Amino acid sequence: MIIGIPREIKNGETRVSMTPALAARCIHLGATVLVQKGAGLTAGFTDTEYAAAGAQVMPTARSVWKNAEMIVKVKEPLESEYALLQNGQALFTYLHLAAVPELAKVLLRKNVLGIAYETVEAQDGTLPLLKPMSQIAGRLSIQIGAYFLQSQNGGSGVLLGGVPGVGQGSVAIIGAGNSGAHACRIASGMGAHVTILDLDTRKLDMIDDVYRGAVTTLVANPANIEAAVANADLVVGAVLIPGAKAPVVVSRKMVQNMRPGSVLVDIAIDQGGCIETIHPTSHESPIYRQHGVIHYAVPNMPAMVGRTSTIALTQATEQFVVRFIEKGIKLAIEETRGIAKGVNTRDGKIVNMTVAKALGYVQ
Repeated sequence: MIIGIPREIKNGETRVSMTPALAARCIHLGATVLVQKGAGLTAGFTDTEYAAAGAQVMPTARSVWKNAEMIVKVKEPLESEYALLQNGQALFTYLHLAAVPELAKVLLRKNVLGIAYETVEAQDGTLPLLKPMSQIAGRLSIQIGAYFLQSQNGGSGVLLGGVPGVGQGSVAIIGAGNSGAHACRIASGMGAHVTILDLDTRKLDMIDDVYRGAVTTLVANPANIEAAVANADLVVGAVLIPGAKAPVVVSRKMVQNMRPGSVLVDIAIDQGGCIETIHPTSHESPIYRQHGVIHYAVPNMPAMVGRTSTIALTQATEQFVVRFIEKGIKLAIEETRGIAKGVNTRDGKIVNMTVAKALGYVQ
């Protein structure tokens, strides 16, 4: 098998889809690994390290895409990369097709076998390739929110932890999955007053047990969300439906009722966002202000800590990449239900029903 590792080109992206250590393991198993020159530099991995691992360092992105049987990436191909996709090629990456219908059309037209990190499942039904990045994004969301709450950054000037004699700031986290739970951990550790909401009361039970009542847990119905958002200095949107477009749970009216200088961080922006007033931003221009509220919606938040994120991601993808090499791509899909769940496009069709519904291919 020939595996291609192109350099990521999304704005502000610093991750790479394969470390030299993983490249060495793939090569030991009999694969050929093509790495674009400079692909790992922003994550702290040099071309010399890849060459020492046995990978072939290629001069251009085109030379990687053209010669690889499987492309392993971090982020979905951008428009400038569509022409590089080869007919019948396999693509293993975060796809988030519900938010990029034009990419879905390209994958179908070129018969690309699109395997999405975000829909690959473990035996227990969890999402092992989404988990590490969700954890990192959750932790970062509080750091980012605290930064933009500072007066010099246009925020309301609230210190989340407060000081003796002055109340702490208020954080509302909508969604108690991986990203929401890790946002809760950091916000609570900073001393903020934290409210976390979810429809799954089992998740709320776990939060209540861990924090022994120090974190307020609420069922995520519209009335509770409205009240929590209105009282929050920082709102973190952490709602996920695997493969589907994120539901809008924070309305424009709720945003209008927030105090000026408050901050919204939408982790769900990869899947379209869960806040009505949100649209994607970038590391270069991460925020905008609407109704007096600061909106942060960078789709590739974990790129802020490229080395940590790369190591965390590749440790998760390694078992699947190894299986592709050992079994072959088609047999690995046939034999492993979790990998089959990750297949979004195949033979010119969208085969994941949740993704197909989100894109309007089925009713």
